[in-house]
Amino acid sequence: MSGTLTLVGTPIGNLSDFSPRAVKALEECDFIAAEDTRVTLTLLNHFGVRKPMVSYFEHNKRERGEMICQKLLGGENAVLVTDAGMPAISDPGEDLVAMCHEKGIPVTVVPGPSAVVTALAISGMPSGRFTFEGFLSMSRRSRREHLQDIKDERRTMIFYEAPHKLLSTLEDFLDTLGDRRVCLVRELTKLHEEVFRTTLSQAVAHYRETPPRGEFVLILEGAPKVEETPLSVDDAVELARERMEAEDLSASMAAKAVAAETGLKKGDIYKRLTEE
Repeated sequence: MSGTLTLVGTPIGNLSDFSPRAVKALEECDFIAAEDTRVTLTLLNHFGVRKPMVSYFEHNKRERGEMICQKLLGGENAVLVTDAGMPAISDPGEDLVAMCHEKGIPVTVVPGPSAVVTALAISGMPSGRFTFEGFLSMSRRSRREHLQDIKDERRTMIFYEAPHKLLSTLEDFLDTLGDRRVCLVRELTKLHEEVFRTTLSQAVAHYRETPPRGEFVLILEGAPKVEETPLSVDDAVELARERMEAEDLSASMAAKAVAAETGLKKGDIYKRLTEE
């Protein structure tokens, strides 16, 4: 019988946010797969946990993933953690979870802090519908394609960004998406936690003068709703004429079809069609 992979959310700053159930999961597993074993060791030492660790990160995930799965298939139980927050969210752990499901290895989770929803909650931005976009690519081409893809996205968008790339990201947002409201949340749950609600143009001006520090979560306003100009009766009549010619429809049938599409009254369209 195979063991179980347990995903354990870790604190995004304040170690007091680690739950008793999460500590128990670490204590009861056979080994821990960690993004950076040095970071995880600090967590383990804080809670007095002693367990073998295996490094699992972006550049060794294929090889280590197979090794971890073999240990799980052999009956051992493992915990997967990332440096901060929920593993498998914008994280190579996503591949390990998929691999376990493909091999029939049970996967369970101990939920914990997540910078995505924590930043959204504290931002005061619309949260009914949102999309997590992760990090923008370092590649200029991929970056442009990503920004073009989201240009008309109306939901609130959430991004991660490192301090050394923050200004260029804000400038790219402003150039491609136009000036919008944005909330920059940094150092969540830490001593210098900051929530900065502003606009993209004001944020660019601010960080040109003040070098950013700390890891950021950006909560960006979605695209404004474009109000469609109502179709006039003249436009509807012209459309009906086109339908009559293209589809060989009678004036009555064309007026009925266009009325259904536009919400205008069939009688008004038909009357104008037959006046000439």
